[in-house]
Amino acid sequence: MKIIGCMNKILCPIAVLLLLSILSVPVTADSARDVLYQVSTIDSLMAGLFDGWASIDQLMKHGDFGLGTFNRLDGEMVVMDGIAYQITSDGIAHKPTANVTTPFAAVTFFDKDKAVTIPNEMTLPKLQEYLDSLLPSKNLFYAIRIDGTFTQVKTRSVPIQSKPYPHLVDVTAKQPVFELTNVSGTIVALRCPYFVKGVNVPGYHMHFITSDRKRGGHLLDCNMKSGVAVIDITPEFNLSLPKDESFYHADFEASNQEDLKKVEQGNR
Repeated sequence: MKIIGCMNKILCPIAVLLLLSILSVPVTADSARDVLYQVSTIDSLMAGLFDGWASIDQLMKHGDFGLGTFNRLDGEMVVMDGIAYQITSDGIAHKPTANVTTPFAAVTFFDKDKAVTIPNEMTLPKLQEYLDSLLPSKNLFYAIRIDGTFTQVKTRSVPIQSKPYPHLVDVTAKQPVFELTNVSGTIVALRCPYFVKGVNVPGYHMHFITSDRKRGGHLLDCNMKSGVAVIDITPEFNLSLPKDESFYHADFEASNQEDLKKVEQGNR
């Protein structure tokens, strides 16, 4: 018994040390890649909180693929291949400097979980329906990249705003809209589950950029002739909220999902 007691005294500290070592193991790079990192909420943007607070440099530490907007709502953001593009209200794509800020964006490190060839020509609603048929669940987050050729693409890009900021639905009611024909390019898409309403856009949120990386915007409609879709299943979500008085005292209880639908789909 004395021997056992002695052994217990030795083993207990060892067990504690082993447990602490397990708990202190850092998150691996691979596990950190399956996270959708988001700056602020869609309801915040809908309410007119357009002041940027997270820099592009900070954002890109959390992902190489995604979308969003810029300080004072100055255009649409496309992030792909580790490069951020700013598509301004003239529909032209630029590369912003690292210190430019965003009030809303979401990115992840893009890894291929599934790739498919688009089987036939599709409108945007049909394309989204087809993508849904490929997903294992509608209750996860997905990053989806679609490279292809298009007979028609309809995009928009919102103009820079001045205070007092209007609500987003009022800005997009007067949005510049662009019609592109017979172009090749990339759709950068996020698909979020329904239960995140108010935090992000339930369903699909899609931006577009041409293959030459010169034009694009928020995708309103398209007719895809051919292409390849690559899906990245993203089961984890990390939300970073603003630390300022305008966010602290904003009232989001009156958020309107119909207004969000107008913002996302336009008059499609």
